[in-house]
This record gives sequence, structure tokens and C-alpha cells, in this order.
Amino acid sequence: MLKIEEKKIRYHYDAEELWIEAWGENALRIRATKNSKMPEENWALLDQEPQEVIVRKTDRGAELINGKIRAHISVGGKITIYDKNGKLLLEEYWRNRKDITDDKCSAIEVEAREFRPNVGGDYKLTMRFESLDKEEKIYGMGQYQQPFLDLKGLDLELAHRNSQASVPFMLSSLGYGILWNNPAVGRAVFGKNIMSFEAYSTKVLDYWIVVEDTPAGIEEAYANVTGKVPMMPEYGLGFWQCKLRYQTQEELLSVAREYKRLGLPIDLIVIDFFHWPKQGDWRFDPVYWPDPDGMVAELKEMGIELMVSIWPTVDRESENFAEMLEKGYLTRTERGFRVGLDFEGSTIHCDVTNPDAREYLWSKVKKNYYEKGIKVFWLDEAEPEYTAYDFDNYRYYLGTDLEIGNIYPLEYARTFYEGMEEEQQKNIVNLLRCAWAGSQKYGALVWSGDIASSFDSMRNQLAAGLNMGIAGIPWWTTDIGGFHGGDPNDPKFRELFVRWFQWGAFCPVMRLHGDREPRQPQYGTTGGAHCCSGAANEVWSYGEEVYIICKKYMELREKMREYTRKTMLQAHEDGTPVMRTLFYGYPDDTLCWNIEDEYLYGDDYLVAPVLYEGVKSRRVYLPSGEKWEEIETQEIYEGGQWIEADAPIESMPVFKRV
Repeated sequence: MLKIEEKKIRYHYDAEELWIEAWGENALRIRATKNSKMPEENWALLDQEPQEVIVRKTDRGAELINGKIRAHISVGGKITIYDKNGKLLLEEYWRNRKDITDDKCSAIEVEAREFRPNVGGDYKLTMRFESLDKEEKIYGMGQYQQPFLDLKGLDLELAHRNSQASVPFMLSSLGYGILWNNPAVGRAVFGKNIMSFEAYSTKVLDYWIVVEDTPAGIEEAYANVTGKVPMMPEYGLGFWQCKLRYQTQEELLSVAREYKRLGLPIDLIVIDFFHWPKQGDWRFDPVYWPDPDGMVAELKEMGIELMVSIWPTVDRESENFAEMLEKGYLTRTERGFRVGLDFEGSTIHCDVTNPDAREYLWSKVKKNYYEKGIKVFWLDEAEPEYTAYDFDNYRYYLGTDLEIGNIYPLEYARTFYEGMEEEQQKNIVNLLRCAWAGSQKYGALVWSGDIASSFDSMRNQLAAGLNMGIAGIPWWTTDIGGFHGGDPNDPKFRELFVRWFQWGAFCPVMRLHGDREPRQPQYGTTGGAHCCSGAANEVWSYGEEVYIICKKYMELREKMREYTRKTMLQAHEDGTPVMRTLFYGYPDDTLCWNIEDEYLYGDDYLVAPVLYEGVKSRRVYLPSGEKWEEIETQEIYEGGQWIEADAPIESMPVFKRV
């Protein structure tokens, strides 16, 4: 049954109810369920003003036109999507005999919208589309530890893990974008024959689709319906110093003082994990941090902001565990011992999908950190991380992990954002290890997790950062030098560190972090003391030659502060990525769609990181229609050509549009 309403198409067949409606300019939201009524959650989407649309019946079904997008549904329920010129962009993959008007009628019997019942529960959902163009390229979807920018042909898990963030928005080279608006654990496959999305346990099919003329148009439309980052605060524009981990107040202050003594630009310094007595206490351990108020005051006198790591894990021996258990503020397990992560204690996560648990957590943070002058937080473990990723074993206030688990990092960011906003703070930014669609509106700066210290890993991070930008997360960064290992005295690691540091100067946030070797001896015997520190990780820790290079790029980042501020304003106002693929800026230059190892930093800078060991030069493509000046030599090149750019260890190829 097809029913035409003023702003919506409704289709009903057997138990399935389906809606097609406008949701923002040139965009549609398509939902279907086999429950008794359509679920009401908007998940990543914000409410939108009604659009002027055309809804009408056709010879073979009905169609809805919203600006540049047209959706048609046949009498048998098959959906096809067209652009303003009538070009077919997207077609559901049906293979059955239900719709005699379909020229792909078949005896194979495969449904595009397959709701397969889970025993005693909801549905395993699979949504299938035809792959119409073998040359199609697909981007976005968040952060995966693989080196491919173009996702066509890839199989992606829709789930979070340490260093993996599923942000399920994809941008197609054919001129459309799709948000899989479902926080369930699942899978996306971008095959040559079929493109499919799966949710392992859900009540509803829900996706948003937009058609626009350019990648920038698609991205800005997506930001309009999911939210935009705040304006980056001033201390987000410069250099951030971090290591695993400063063990005492005096150690941290001595590092800050040395940066100032050397005249190095520094905006922020970080206190990492296990500065607390027990996970879930959410306060400084007074044995090692005796005067937090005085520490914050001294740092502020030096013009350095302090960031503090906060984990959502709660140890069974924490001072807050019993109260949180009684009030239902902890994640539950379906079977076995109630533990989620057993790192440095048996812990379970605070259930931030529960609004009362969010309020409780913020009350502790406000009292023990915020009221001491700490205005920026490192929200680690935000996936959340499990010792065993048995997604079917965890249950939250909003539902099972399989059904809603991917919403966790968004709600964790929201916990702090709303608490800080209530305190009248503006320009809020917090560092998180994960995100989901819409996290950006809660001030989420995502970093790529506990990654390896290698050139292979560095290449993965470039693809991850560019695809995170396309997925709607403009604020993104990495641990400069990688996280796991690396000896500052090893010449090979020093080379990697330099190349990563040079690249870090052209990431949205320039942040040094890592767990360096050799590990340091234990300091103290109580609280978090047994979680030992890595080796020194300051810019002077790598020898004089490396120090000179680091200083050069720190000062370059400082000189670019006004430019970076302008680029952050674009992200705030339009949802524009800070790091941009070449095709984002130059969609009409066909070569730009094939280049995966260069990118644009804002409007004017083209960055070509050195991603391999021993490299002294590299090929660089300069987009057509511009002139490009190499910032080291001031040599000017015409666009539309490949050049061989010098890349001695002292410099990375960067070009400015002139």
C-alpha cells in the first residue's frame, strides 16, 4: 500500500512500514520498521525545518522531490534515487518476483531491506544497494587502521575499538552522501556488485541521503543535519605536550618550565592516566599531586593550559563503585563476572547513556578538577574499550551493546560538553579516543588511539584523518611518533619521529604523545604508581639535530596561528574539514580523486608528508588552475603537473596557493 501525504511517502506491505521524507535541503530520510510503530529516536540527526517538496504518484509508484534529490518507490516497494538531471545514483538491490514492474525481477529471492528476526528479540537488519558504477569511489566512514583512502571494495566493521572509530557517513564520487543513522554494531561492505549496511540487532532501518553538486556541498549539508564543532579555543591552535606519563606534580611543572626557559611555543600540557588513587575516584592522588590548585595557577602564569585524562572505568575498589552500582549507573553484563576492562584493576564502565549517570560523573569531575581551573579534558577509553570485545555481553540504559553501543563515545563527549556549557564555558574542546556521527557538536577532538610507532602506522593515520574529516569530524589528531614504543636514542626512530612531527604541524591539533622505551622504574608504591611511565618524550629528548627541526616546526605552527584560526572558523560555521582530500578542494581535477598521500590544510596549503623511511624526495601533484609556492624555497610552480620535491630530513614538502 502506497500513501501520499503532504510531506511524506508512506509504504506498507505485510509487517513493514516505510517512510520517505525530506530532511534538510536536497536530502531525504528513509526509515522502515516491522514493529507496531516507527521508533522515534533521531540518533545523529537534528530536527529540520520543513522543506518545499513535491510528492506525487507515478505510473509505477510514487516519488518525492526535494531540490536536487528525487526518490521513487515502486508499487512493490523498491527505492531508487536520482539527481536533478534524472541520473540514477542509487538503487536498492532486490531479487524477487514481488514487483512485476521491475526489470530485475528474479527467482533468487533476495530482499533489499531484510529484517531477519533475532530469537526472542529485535532484528538483524541488512540494507542492500546495487553497485551501479565500477568507477565509483567512496570516502568517510570514520577511522580504520588501514592505508586506503578510497573505501570501495572494503569490508568495514561498524563498531568501536581502541584506534577504530565507526562514524557511518560515506561520500560518493557520484555526487551523493549517506548517513547510516543507526548506532547498532554491524558491518558495511562496499563491494563491486553490492553495497550493504548491517545492524546486528535493531528495531529500525534509518538512513539519510543527500545529493549535491560538489563534495563540499555534500559535507556542509551533512554538518547542517548532524551539528558543527564549536569554535576552537585559542589554546587549540598551537603545540600540545604530552607523554605516558608524568608521575608527579613537580615532574610536570619542571617540563613546562623548561619549555618556557627555551622560549618554545607551547599552549597546553597534559596529565595522563593513573594520577588517581583508583579508577572511578575521579580525583588527584594527593601523594603525587599535593597542590593541584597551585599547579594550575603556575601553569596559567606561564600561559599554558592544563588537560587532565579522565577514564569512564570504575574499579570495584573505587570509593564510588558501591553508590554507582546501587543507583544503576554502571554498564551491565549479560553473563559472567561484571567486568568490562581488567587493565590495572577489575573495572566496569560508567553508563553514560543514562542521563543520571552523566550528571553524577560530571558532578565528581566538576568538584575535583573543573573548580580547580581545569577547563579541558582528555576523555580516554571512550569506545569504550573492553578486554574482550564480546559486544553481545554488554547492556546499557538505552539498550544492548549490539543495538546502541556505537552511541557511547557521543554520550561520553556530551557528558562533559553539557556540564561545561552549564558553567557558561564557551569554545569547548575535549580530546576523545573515539566518536560517532554527531560527536563533533559536543566539542570532540578525536585522536587515532594507541597506534604503532612505524611508517606503516603513519600511513594508516593519514587515511584515517582524511576519512574522519569526510565523516564529519573536523577536529582530529594523532600521537606524534605513534604510541607503542620507540626509543628516543634509536636513529631509525628519530627519523620516524621527525617525519611525524613535521606532519603533526599540519594536523588540526599538533600534539606530542607516546609510550617511549625504555620504561621507567616505578615511582612510589601506592595508588597508580605501579602503572609505570615511558621514557622522556619532550622535543629535547631526541638529540640536538631533532630538537632544531622540532623547534622549526613548532615556530612554523605558531606563525600559522591566524591562518589556523581562520580554518577552524570554517569548520565551526560550515562543517568544513580542517584536513581535506585534494578532490574536496579541486573536484573538477580528475587526478585529485586518485591521490591518497597528499592533502589540503585549509584552503591554501598543500601538504605532502614523507611516509617512508630513507626518503629524500617525493613526487607531488599540484592541482590545476592554481600557482603553488614551495614554502621552503619560495619556488613557484604551475598547477596541473607532477613535480619531484626535495625532502631532506630537515623539511617536508608543503606548498602554498598563490
